[in-house]
Amino acid sequence: MAGRTPTTDRRKQGSHLETPRTDAAVTPVSGASEVAAFLEQAKSLESAAKRTQTSGRLIFALDATMSRQPTWDQACHIQAEMFREADKIAGLEIKLVYFRGFGECKSSRWFSHGDEMAKAMSRIVCQGGRTQIRKVLASGLKEARAEKVSAIVYVGDCMEEDVDQLCARAGELGLLGVPMFLFQEGRDPVAEQAFREIARLTNGAYGSFDAGAARQLAELLKAVAVYASGGRDALVALEKRGDAGARLLIEQMK
Repeated sequence: MAGRTPTTDRRKQGSHLETPRTDAAVTPVSGASEVAAFLEQAKSLESAAKRTQTSGRLIFALDATMSRQPTWDQACHIQAEMFREADKIAGLEIKLVYFRGFGECKSSRWFSHGDEMAKAMSRIVCQGGRTQIRKVLASGLKEARAEKVSAIVYVGDCMEEDVDQLCARAGELGLLGVPMFLFQEGRDPVAEQAFREIARLTNGAYGSFDAGAARQLAELLKAVAVYASGGRDALVALEKRGDAGARLLIEQMK
């Protein structure tokens, strides 16, 4: 590989990538250290190229406390539909974040295939504990500050924290351009008020579901996957094809 390192195409890619230097030609490799340096540079460029193929990053967060156990299997089935829809969207990556028990909050790696995500979620067992939504928001902020996050989905049934602290972090997400889509299981009024405010502060959307509204949740989750990949234009295009989930999201995001 001779000549100067190509930079024109890379400069057109996302701003999250570092532009390779243009003032240094590739020099002949003459020793072990030079070989190592050359291979490291090639590895870095290959990694950057792969990252630019990602069309969106979506964080999927779950309340896995014991109160959700009765409907957990149904919720997993509904959420798996979103993962299958995500598989149809080239480049969409999803990270799983969940909390349960006494202070346990875990975050997965980024998944590029929906079936991997569904398998990871199927291994989660609900455990008693209080909500830790603040940790979900903190995780989202950390990821968004490192690299663009298209959206955060949160599914839960209650809220047992200081709502003002949650809203402060939600406001930060809003400033970073990360909408949150919060879906509430059941009708707890305290949770509903908090979830609606978080959605408002992040320019996202709120929805509720129960046994009779499972289909609506599935449609909403699939619409969020489309939004995370293609943005508002993709969501509008989906709505024009008659998709009910896309229409509901657009109505709330106005």
